[in-house]
Amino acid sequence: MAAKGNGSGTAIDAPRQVIDAAMELAAAGSWHGLSMDDIIDASKLPRAEVQRYFLAKHEILIALARQTDADVLSGDLSDLADETPRDALFDILMQRFDALDAYKPGLKVVLGEARSRPQHILPVLPQLGRSMAAMMTAVGIDPKTNGGPPRVAALSLIWLSVMRKWLDDDSADQAKTMAALDKALLNAESLANSLNDGPVSFIRTLLSELRPSRDVEKPAEPSD
Repeated sequence: MAAKGNGSGTAIDAPRQVIDAAMELAAAGSWHGLSMDDIIDASKLPRAEVQRYFLAKHEILIALARQTDADVLSGDLSDLADETPRDALFDILMQRFDALDAYKPGLKVVLGEARSRPQHILPVLPQLGRSMAAMMTAVGIDPKTNGGPPRVAALSLIWLSVMRKWLDDDSADQAKTMAALDKALLNAESLANSLNDGPVSFIRTLLSELRPSRDVEKPAEPSD
């Protein structure tokens, strides 16, 4: 969206300004308890300007996902061309987490409340699929062919799963997030490869991934 002037010669990005205000308010309290009036007041923008873009809170979350897509895709992705698909997906998804870093406190509140109030997050899920398809396209994976839709759905689930780790990862190097994402993508790749080998191989691999790991206690050696 084109930036508009604010009368002082400085360009402003109204949607981003509203997103920033909404996430700051969420981080300070509650997403469920926020009203659009609260967000409009905090944005310091005229009501009519805000309502050009947003009439409901879930539209702000959708805009945040789109903003993140734009921020990532406008960056230098040339290095991804030399990587394997899994490594390229790893890198571009980590770039998404980096782009969302400033919003982490607010998102932690939003997603935390979504566990008991999923209606606040459900309207955003179609946009999540579009975002994951955009990330796949950026790394050279066609999201519309060769089992594309299931891959998009799987990548969306991976994103949501790893995001839970990311929200609690306060380390400077995001080691826990990277480990969780790497493991999830590796498991997904294993499942995809087994599906190509046939249904029996796929089922065996799926069961091995779902089976909880456990340490088998060895019987004690008889004492002399």
